[in-house]
Amino acid sequence: MAETARFLPITVEDYLAGELHSDVRHEYIDGQVYAMVGASTAHNIITLNLAAELRAYLRGTPCRVFMTDMKLRIRLQNKECFYYPDIQVCCDPSDRETYYRTRPRLIVEVSSPHTEREDRSSKFYAYRQIDSLQEYVLIAQDNPRVEVYRRQDNWGVLDIYEGDCEVRLEALDLALPMALIYEAVEFESTEHGKLSLDD
Repeated sequence: MAETARFLPITVEDYLAGELHSDVRHEYIDGQVYAMVGASTAHNIITLNLAAELRAYLRGTPCRVFMTDMKLRIRLQNKECFYYPDIQVCCDPSDRETYYRTRPRLIVEVSSPHTEREDRSSKFYAYRQIDSLQEYVLIAQDNPRVEVYRRQDNWGVLDIYEGDCEVRLEALDLALPMALIYEAVEFESTEHGKLSLDD
C-alpha cells in the first residue's frame, strides 16, 4: 500500500462503486482506502508465469485462477477489508461474486522490499482468518526464493525453496520447477551484471 487516498471513512458500497470508475486500484481497510503502487518488471513476469502454469494445470476443474485485478473480501470481526492479491486460486463453486472473491484455497503475493513487511504481517494475519485458505505463498522478486505457509501446520511452519528446485503446492497437489516461476526474470548482480535462474 502507498498513501491514504481518503481520510473520512467510506462504506463498502461506495468503495466498490468507486473502484469501477477509478484508474488506480485501492485496497480497503475498515473504511479507509489506500492507493496501490505500480509493480516492477520482475513482479509482472513472475505473476504471469505462475498464473499461466496454474491456469493450465487447473483447466477442466472447478478451480479458477485470478490475478491482480480481482479483489479479495475479508471480514475481520467488525472490520471489512478488500485486498488485491497477486494471485488467488478459488475452487468453491459458491464463490462467484462479480468483482471479488471470499473463499480462496491458495493466495500468492510477489513481495518487494516495499511490500514484504505488510505481506508478512497485516496481510498474512488477515488471510489466515479465511477458513477456506490452505496455503499462503510469498515469492521474492529480487532472488529465487519462495516461502509456503500451510494451514495444516497451523501457519507456524514454512517451507523455503531456493535456487534450482521444485516448489510444492500441496493445496493443489502440484510441484512447479523454480525455473518456470522465474522464467525470463533477470536478477541484479554487482559482479556479473544481470543474471537469470537459467544461467
